[in-house]
Amino acid sequence: MADKKKNGRCYLVGTGPGDLGLVTLRAKQLIERAEVLVYDYLCNPEMLAWAPTSAEVIYVGKKAGAHTLKQEEINALLVEKTRAGLEVLRLKGGDPFLFGRGGEEALALAQAQLQFEVVAGVTSAIAAPAYAGIPVTQRGVTSHVTFFTGHEDPEKVESSIDFAALAQLGGTQVMLMGVERIERIVQQMRENGVRADLPVALVRWGTTGRQRVLKGTLENIVQRVADENFEPPAVAVFGDVVSLGEKLNWAAERPLAGKRIVVTRTRKQAGALSLRLRDLGAEVMELPTIRIDPPSDLRAFAELVQDAHGYDWIVFTSPNGVTAFFEMFFKLYDDARDIGGARIAAIGPATAARVREFHLKVDLQPEEFVAEGVVKAFKKEGDVENLRILIARAEEARDLLPKELGALGAIVDVAFAYRTVAETDDPTEARTRLANDGADMITFTSSSTVENFLALGLTWPSGMEVASIGPITSRTVRARGLTIAVEAPQHDVPGLVDAIRRHYEKS
Repeated sequence: MADKKKNGRCYLVGTGPGDLGLVTLRAKQLIERAEVLVYDYLCNPEMLAWAPTSAEVIYVGKKAGAHTLKQEEINALLVEKTRAGLEVLRLKGGDPFLFGRGGEEALALAQAQLQFEVVAGVTSAIAAPAYAGIPVTQRGVTSHVTFFTGHEDPEKVESSIDFAALAQLGGTQVMLMGVERIERIVQQMRENGVRADLPVALVRWGTTGRQRVLKGTLENIVQRVADENFEPPAVAVFGDVVSLGEKLNWAAERPLAGKRIVVTRTRKQAGALSLRLRDLGAEVMELPTIRIDPPSDLRAFAELVQDAHGYDWIVFTSPNGVTAFFEMFFKLYDDARDIGGARIAAIGPATAARVREFHLKVDLQPEEFVAEGVVKAFKKEGDVENLRILIARAEEARDLLPKELGALGAIVDVAFAYRTVAETDDPTEARTRLANDGADMITFTSSSTVENFLALGLTWPSGMEVASIGPITSRTVRARGLTIAVEAPQHDVPGLVDAIRRHYEKS
């Protein structure tokens, strides 16, 4: 390909079957630096949050009966953007070369003498059955698997699938994109001698929190699809390996399987909560309602940080406060020892862990992860009269901590390290997805996430419950007329996730 023009490059990227954990490292690296992203209906939109804010994002989704762009138009779009000298990512569900029409797009780029690269992806043909507990091959059952598409070129007069050969071959047969044609497919298989009691499984939205599995036999699967109103997208598995799903159905046994949960934390912080929920089988919808901005008076904050060595204690109330403090500190000083003899207090294990990342010891960590807990802990420490205490916190935080410590005789200064503001960007279109698809639960990790979510004016989905990280957040939730279904007794992300898990285990 040495003769190709070097004015742009297009990457045909397989994004896997839907589970974000199955996106390849190569795909993620490319998304993080892309200038243009052209994505499909089957791509998990959450991955768009990895893209630069400057990237142009174009949806070209195609599903049964609804095409945003025809294939020829998509080909032309890729050629146009690549020829313009841009780094273009064509994001395709599954693998781009397995019934994904990636070959046609590659040919269009090759004919235009443009550079391109193919990034293989995990195909739903294997992953979806695996998440339903169905191995497509199994020693003693079958040693071969055949893939075919149920969605052929509509302009073809006759099918190119040799159903007689398929019937003779046997083994496991996996069909992609054919649920709406299942009656015709089954008829062809039966007419070519495939036995009526052959096990069949349909896996819809495989590997995601929306996964749904429908099982039957060749004899009754068409009726079952009609009775259950089972719709695409789905993968169909024909073969005796389907029966193994009864014993190996690991994904459905996860405690949050089938639950759609909204995470409202900042985009940077959402990952820790989202990962834990996904590990338990939930479909996570990240809908950040706040973002962290510098404080209104950055100079005043810098002056307090500069004088940090003169304090007896520095109190951090959140990981964000720790981050903001030390980002400023190391702009002013080159050596961590310049913090002097100040002792450090931290609310909550996450805040303490962030302090330790700077190789500093946490001298005081209250049992309760709230301001009241810090006051109790200082009382246990002894007399704080005339001690100088610096509190690094958000502008919007409650004044309880400085007031209570001041009442005990301490000399308290408050360093406004950051402020939380409403998040206005929605690159993954989570707000639209919430309106269209609803959710089972929404998580609030601070009062500001509550206030800013409600300020969006979104319609509250039917049946969506509220999970709160602790009593301060819950107080705001109740003040806004909402009911708490879950409140974490341990006021941090692990505690919140555990409380959600126990809630659904009881129900």
